[in-house]
Amino acid sequence: MKKGFQLIALLAVVLLSSCSGGKDKATVEKVDEMPRVKLADVKARPVEQIHEYTATVEAEVKNNIAPSSPVRIDKILVEVGDRVSKGQKLVSMDEADLKQTKFQLDNQQIEFNRMDELYKVGGASKSEWDAAKMDLDVKQTAYNNLLENTSLLSPVNGVVTARNYDNGDMYSGGNPVLTVEQITPVKLLINVSETYFTQVKKGEPVSVKLDVYGDELFEGYISLVYPTVDATSRTFPVEIKLANKDQRVRPGMFARATLNFGTKDNVVVPDLAIVKQSGSGDRYVYVYKDGKVSYNKVQLGRRMGTEYELISGVPDNSQVVIAGQTKLVNGMEVEVEN
Repeated sequence: MKKGFQLIALLAVVLLSSCSGGKDKATVEKVDEMPRVKLADVKARPVEQIHEYTATVEAEVKNNIAPSSPVRIDKILVEVGDRVSKGQKLVSMDEADLKQTKFQLDNQQIEFNRMDELYKVGGASKSEWDAAKMDLDVKQTAYNNLLENTSLLSPVNGVVTARNYDNGDMYSGGNPVLTVEQITPVKLLINVSETYFTQVKKGEPVSVKLDVYGDELFEGYISLVYPTVDATSRTFPVEIKLANKDQRVRPGMFARATLNFGTKDNVVVPDLAIVKQSGSGDRYVYVYKDGKVSYNKVQLGRRMGTEYELISGVPDNSQVVIAGQTKLVNGMEVEVEN
């Protein structure tokens, strides 16, 4: 009986050793299995340096029409949407102060004429004449100011884009009575990377699209290049003008301006090679060399169909991984699929 128990125990040990050995072998095989990847050969080639910038259309000139001091509005002569001409009367303010000042000015003129006659015949001194002339000039200036602020004129050819009061209202400051905007031409303001500071020239043509008009192109030109670079954003402002003779482009519209900075030789990779790091906006590419992959951070340029231009991150004449990235880590050995 004792020998029977020993035999059973010996068999159990052999079975356990056999099972354990098989499991260890499978584990080793699993560890030794390398990730399989697909590669693409990439190299540098000339790429047009086309950049799109978004902006909001602005009026060439925006004028707020209002008197310089509180006064009652007599009559507003235009409505929102009306086209107005430079020098056109837009608003009549209450004339009570103007009439009173005109009466005082007339009296001052009479007093000065009398003083002038006396001075000519020696009946008044030069200092008395100077004082009378100064009083007349002061009253004339006051009248001119009131006249300018009683009849409000348009300083530009444009369109009325806002009306904030009605006839009979008391203007007491704050919002202007009217807003007039010159929309022939209109302008856009974009911020361009300092990389292109030496390449942006005044007068160069610019293609502009407006979301409201789809793919229709509007021709503009660079009207102003600001001379300094913002130290925080590393960009500089560029002003673009559109002639807008038909006035189809209006302030507030969303625009996309395209600038072409020529061509530059940069590495181009398939979009399948780009890996986005979760939790950040960084992009990476796995580069294959000597049986291993390296995890390279890249700076993207233009997207061209199913390809991306890379500004940096991948050397010329490299091989990059385009399939199998999910199992990879930096420095890992991989098996390449044919």
